[in-house]
Amino acid sequence: MRKMKNTPFVLVLLSWVFVEGCGKKTEETHPVRRDVTETVFASGYLEAQNSYSLTAQTDGYLLAVRFEEGDIVESGALLAVVDGEENRINAQSAAALSAIAKSNTLPTAPLLAQAENAMEIARRKRDQDAVQERRYRDLLQSNSISKVDYENALLQYQTSDANYRSALASYKNQQQQAQQQLISDQALSNVNRIVERKNQVRAVLGGKVYKKYKQAGDYVRRGDVIADIGNAETIYAKVSIDESVIAKVRVGQKADIQLNTDKSKVYRATVREIAPSFDEASQSFICKLYFDTPLDFRIARTQLQCNILVGRVAQALVIPRNYIDYGGFVQVKGEADKRKIKTGFTSNDWVQVESGIDESTLLVTDNVPANNTATSEVGAQFK
Repeated sequence: MRKMKNTPFVLVLLSWVFVEGCGKKTEETHPVRRDVTETVFASGYLEAQNSYSLTAQTDGYLLAVRFEEGDIVESGALLAVVDGEENRINAQSAAALSAIAKSNTLPTAPLLAQAENAMEIARRKRDQDAVQERRYRDLLQSNSISKVDYENALLQYQTSDANYRSALASYKNQQQQAQQQLISDQALSNVNRIVERKNQVRAVLGGKVYKKYKQAGDYVRRGDVIADIGNAETIYAKVSIDESVIAKVRVGQKADIQLNTDKSKVYRATVREIAPSFDEASQSFICKLYFDTPLDFRIARTQLQCNILVGRVAQALVIPRNYIDYGGFVQVKGEADKRKIKTGFTSNDWVQVESGIDESTLLVTDNVPANNTATSEVGAQFK
């Protein structure tokens, strides 16, 4: 497998005949039939399943880093500790305020007790004035008191009743404010407790540590990558496909992959996933290929190249590229005018002919490469 801009290749054995005429070199050949394989070239690297970057969630110095490259870690395992004295103090302060707010909701809380006492006094005064108002009403009916005396007693009761209602509202308002303060302080305490826990960097998912970026004593900022972790059991090829050929790639297609560490070995793989959106960083489409043959080299980020099989034509008629001009015409020996042909796959060296000539047609060209030899085994790649 060789990296080329075009993709698949067919191996063709042709014989060329050179003729010298009037000082000009020409070449003659017949079209031949061969099986043509169309592939799409892509490059990429090995990636572990469920790979992710372990990042710092707060700023500070790393007090401890409890892993090494190659370690297998479990989900939730404590991997690093960031100095977070400020976060610890904030969490303690918030917890204390929450405890005070909770105590302020108890009936024995000073403000609640004061409001309740005021309400109780107002209630007793209202009940006393209610009794007085009923007694004066009875006396008025027996003409024992004047109407003005009753009206004064009635007004006193109404005032006491309004004062009680006001004291009751104040008590309930004090209860509500205490509850609101408790909710607010508890929320703040929970948030600060979460922030404090961010000083403890834990594994999001279990897996293998493929890369360690920080050491104890390093200063980290929120978002800094501390390590790369992934599932060591499943390694796949993550490749970039050019947008000009992505339409030819389908899930389920086979591919041949070579690792840059050993280009003499070819691994068989299958396209399992095509990213649904264009990757702006690489300016390409991302595909994931899973290996069908055992992978004996399992180091993540190992560079690779692959040819994805996207098409195959059995016994295709092919001619060398130098026999056809840019308009799609070829020169048949013995004919004065060039003949138009219909072409299929095309590479830098070869052209598939769909119609216009056959195996018996003898072609001639004066577009002869300088380094041609009498016979040559050529690897032709087609789009």
